[in-house]
Amino acid sequence: MINWLANPARFMRLSAKTLPWCGWAAVTFLVVGLYWSLVVAPPDYQQGDTVRIMYVHVPAAWWALGVYLFVALASAVALVWRHPLAQVAAREAGARGRGVSRGPLARR
Repeated sequence: MINWLANPARFMRLSAKTLPWCGWAAVTFLVVGLYWSLVVAPPDYQQGDTVRIMYVHVPAAWWALGVYLFVALASAVALVWRHPLAQVAAREAGARGRGVSRGPLARR
Protein backbone atom coordinates (compact mmCIF):
# COMPACT_ATOMS: atom_id res chain seq x y z
CA MET A 1 0.00 0.00 0.00
CA ILE A 2 2.80 2.43 0.84
CA ASN A 3 4.42 1.91 -2.56
CA TRP A 4 1.09 2.51 -4.23
CA LEU A 5 0.75 5.83 -2.39
CA ALA A 6 4.29 6.88 -3.37
CA ASN A 7 2.88 8.01 -6.71
CA PRO A 8 1.88 11.67 -6.17
CA ALA A 9 -1.12 11.45 -8.52
CA ARG A 10 -2.59 8.45 -6.69
CA PHE A 11 -1.85 10.01 -3.31
CA MET A 12 -3.59 13.25 -4.25
CA ARG A 13 -6.61 11.35 -5.63
CA LEU A 14 -6.97 9.34 -2.41
CA SER A 15 -6.34 12.32 -0.14
CA ALA A 16 -8.97 14.38 -1.99
CA LYS A 17 -11.55 11.69 -1.19
CA THR A 18 -10.60 11.28 2.48
CA LEU A 19 -9.87 14.92 3.35
CA PRO A 20 -13.49 16.01 4.02
CA TRP A 21 -14.14 13.03 6.29
CA CYS A 22 -10.89 13.44 8.21
CA GLY A 23 -11.39 17.20 8.44
CA TRP A 24 -14.86 16.93 9.94
CA ALA A 25 -13.71 14.21 12.34
CA ALA A 26 -10.80 16.39 13.48
CA VAL A 27 -13.03 19.42 14.03
CA THR A 28 -15.55 17.33 15.95
CA PHE A 29 -12.90 15.80 18.23
CA LEU A 30 -11.27 19.19 18.75
CA VAL A 31 -14.53 20.85 19.79
CA VAL A 32 -15.54 17.98 22.08
CA GLY A 33 -12.07 17.79 23.63
CA LEU A 34 -11.88 21.51 24.27
CA TYR A 35 -15.35 21.51 25.81
CA TRP A 36 -14.51 18.60 28.11
CA SER A 37 -11.15 20.02 29.14
CA LEU A 38 -12.12 23.66 29.60
CA VAL A 39 -15.75 23.43 30.77
CA VAL A 40 -16.51 19.96 32.16
CA ALA A 41 -13.21 19.25 33.96
CA PRO A 42 -13.33 20.28 37.61
CA PRO A 43 -10.87 22.91 38.87
CA ASP A 44 -7.83 21.76 40.82
CA TYR A 45 -8.03 21.99 44.60
CA GLN A 46 -4.82 24.06 44.82
CA GLN A 47 -4.50 25.95 41.55
CA GLY A 48 -8.17 26.37 40.73
CA ASP A 49 -9.09 27.11 37.12
CA THR A 50 -5.54 28.02 36.08
CA VAL A 51 -4.58 24.34 35.88
CA ARG A 52 -6.82 23.97 32.82
CA ILE A 53 -4.22 25.70 30.66
CA MET A 54 -2.26 22.41 30.78
CA TYR A 55 -5.06 20.72 28.82
CA VAL A 56 -4.17 22.96 25.87
CA HIS A 57 -0.50 23.77 26.47
CA VAL A 58 0.95 20.28 26.91
CA PRO A 59 -0.75 18.62 23.89
CA ALA A 60 0.21 21.58 21.71
CA ALA A 61 3.84 21.30 22.79
CA TRP A 62 3.93 17.56 22.10
CA TRP A 63 2.20 18.08 18.77
CA ALA A 64 4.82 20.65 17.76
CA LEU A 65 7.61 18.22 18.69
CA GLY A 66 5.94 15.50 16.64
CA VAL A 67 5.60 17.80 13.65
CA TYR A 68 9.27 18.72 13.78
CA LEU A 69 10.21 15.02 14.01
CA PHE A 70 8.07 14.42 10.92
CA VAL A 71 9.86 17.26 9.12
CA ALA A 72 13.21 15.67 9.95
CA LEU A 73 12.13 12.23 8.74
CA ALA A 74 10.52 13.57 5.56
CA SER A 75 13.61 15.65 4.83
CA ALA A 76 15.82 12.59 5.28
CA VAL A 77 13.65 10.63 2.86
CA ALA A 78 13.79 13.50 0.38
CA LEU A 79 17.59 13.68 0.65
CA VAL A 80 18.27 9.95 0.46
CA TRP A 81 15.65 8.79 -2.06
CA ARG A 82 14.89 12.14 -3.76
CA HIS A 83 11.15 11.60 -3.38
CA PRO A 84 9.20 14.71 -4.46
CA LEU A 85 6.25 14.02 -2.16
CA ALA A 86 8.58 13.92 0.86
CA GLN A 87 9.86 17.38 -0.01
CA VAL A 88 6.34 18.75 -0.23
CA ALA A 89 5.35 17.06 3.05
CA ALA A 90 8.38 18.46 4.88
CA ARG A 91 7.78 21.99 3.57
CA GLU A 92 4.09 22.00 4.49
CA ALA A 93 4.61 20.36 7.88
CA GLY A 94 7.23 22.96 8.76
CA ALA A 95 4.70 25.74 8.29
CA ARG A 96 2.17 23.88 10.45
CA GLY A 97 4.79 23.21 13.12
CA ARG A 98 5.61 26.91 13.34
CA GLY A 99 1.95 27.70 13.89
CA VAL A 100 1.47 24.96 16.48
CA SER A 101 4.60 25.88 18.42
CA ARG A 102 3.36 29.44 18.89
CA GLY A 103 0.59 28.15 21.17
CA PRO A 104 2.75 26.77 23.99
CA LEU A 105 5.11 29.75 23.74
CA ALA A 106 2.39 32.39 23.86
CA ARG A 107 2.32 34.64 26.89
CA ARG A 108 -0.26 37.00 28.19
